[in-house]
Amino acid sequence: MADQRRAGVVGLGLIGGSLGLDLQALGWEVQGLVHRQETADRALARGLVQHVSTDPACLASCDLVILALPIARLLDPDPALIAALPPTAVVTDVGSVKAPVLEAWRHLHPRFVASHPMAGTAEAGVDAGISGLFRGRPWIATPDAQTDASALRVVQEVAVALGSLWTVASAAQHDQAVALISHVPVFVSAALLRAAGDERDPEIRQLAMTLASSGFADTSRVGGGNPDLGVAMASGNRDAVLKGLAAYRWSLEQLEDAVMKENWDQLGQELARTQSLRPAFLSRADASGG
Repeated sequence: MADQRRAGVVGLGLIGGSLGLDLQALGWEVQGLVHRQETADRALARGLVQHVSTDPACLASCDLVILALPIARLLDPDPALIAALPPTAVVTDVGSVKAPVLEAWRHLHPRFVASHPMAGTAEAGVDAGISGLFRGRPWIATPDAQTDASALRVVQEVAVALGSLWTVASAAQHDQAVALISHVPVFVSAALLRAAGDERDPEIRQLAMTLASSGFADTSRVGGGNPDLGVAMASGNRDAVLKGLAAYRWSLEQLEDAVMKENWDQLGQELARTQSLRPAFLSRADASGG
């Protein structure tokens, strides 16, 4: 990466701000691009980047540009942003849906690499960025036949340097897998919150709020997150989300059937199986402290 030393980060929320901090720690000069001057001022005050602007022209001398933008703005990018991207720069994104992003950007920049760092917290905005967010977390790229191989290597080198676990898959594989472990849980969690919040007996609802503890906090966390992000997940990854929700509904019906029929042996077997399944999904997160 000796010749890839100036990075532009477009959007300085949780992911973009964290990237700015970590890239600087690796010796990169980091240029930020944001919409509002207030955000720019706060980003500089927090040291997220060395330079920041609201003018896309600031990206002119960047070797690497990371688009840390919401899905909607990735799918309908600002023409001024497209025009400002240097044709020789490596351009990548951090979006949680890959097939539509890859389709949109395939013809917009010759060195675009669709990618997704699987890291985050419950925080958002310019004050959310933290150092070390990507360490020990998966970073997946979804190249196709048109993806520039040298650009893909640059993104891999950056991800590995940040401590991420590099993975490559097709966009369709990524979107279905992420639907199962990231997008569907948002709607499952939201449904739980609705069920509790819509309890008709006000005394029971209040008692439930009083008694709610870590178990409810854990299972309701993602359903109580940013509504715009949830809508973006569903609209950007609709088919995979619907497939995942159908699988979840079938599984829930099996558990409900066991309870209705008082088939406690079957229920115990199902819960024993889910107990055995969980560690394989969480082993990397536990190992990295994520």
